[in-house]
Amino acid sequence: MTDDATDDGHEGWTDGPIGLPAPPPLGEAALPAGSYDGRVVLVTGGGTGLGKAIAAEFARLGASLVVASRKPEHLAAAEEALAPLGPVRTVACDIRDADQIATAFDVAVEAFGLPDVLVNNAAANFPSPAEDLSPNAWRTVVDITLNGTYLCSREFARRHLEARTPGSIVNVGASYAWTGGPGFAHSAAAKAGVKNLVETLAVEWGPYGIQVNGLVPGLVPHEDMTADIVDNLARNRSNAASQPALRVGLPRELGWAATFLASPYGAFISGHTLVVDGANWQRRHLTNPPVTTVRDQLGRGPFASEGPTPRPA
Repeated sequence: MTDDATDDGHEGWTDGPIGLPAPPPLGEAALPAGSYDGRVVLVTGGGTGLGKAIAAEFARLGASLVVASRKPEHLAAAEEALAPLGPVRTVACDIRDADQIATAFDVAVEAFGLPDVLVNNAAANFPSPAEDLSPNAWRTVVDITLNGTYLCSREFARRHLEARTPGSIVNVGASYAWTGGPGFAHSAAAKAGVKNLVETLAVEWGPYGIQVNGLVPGLVPHEDMTADIVDNLARNRSNAASQPALRVGLPRELGWAATFLASPYGAFISGHTLVVDGANWQRRHLTNPPVTTVRDQLGRGPFASEGPTPRPA
């Protein structure tokens, strides 16, 4: 699936609804050319998916990129996709580890200078009924998504506070931070924490010139979606026809929003979470459809315990 992949979902429409218009083509910029010349942008999880799309839009505007990821194959993907657009440096980093984060920033400083923008995109997620989540699965998702976002933000802020320089943080969130996320209890709880960090840190660090915002994608298909997410979307017919916009989002639309939020043109926006989803998360039915359990939505059978949960001695 490419950046231009769409599912128009208009089968059955003969007149009436037309949906939101398509965006400008890939390669167009939302800001003046050179808006990020001389600036450094660090993107966690920027080797695949939406993180890569966000990084690409910064690069098209002149930024020097630093992409951090745990997986060598994702770093290689970042090099391949982003190097043609401008300077890029990749660094292996597990954002659960504060020492590895500090090392990643050291690499960025040595390569290009202190990052002016931090995009906290790295996260962990997979669909699961809450009762099926193991303690380790819960901890892993919360540790990467929430703790990692905080630790990266903390490192970024401490360096800018010491240097007495301004900066901008963009945290990639999720709309179920407001609504809850059946089937994603671990991720929804973590993303609610990420949204709260946006609002808290914007106030704490604003006096020092550090802007903090959130960015929430809607249904934005991309070629790096995991098989379980793809299967879940197909099973529940999540496509253009299920969106108020009557189309899905394109990765570049999220990138354009990120470049605006972190730019001088968005400098007075802080503590805000921008949802880029064609109003999908605000959709309501006039009448409630029949309830379908999360287990049924995920194609799982009845819950069967593997035995009593061990209790501490």
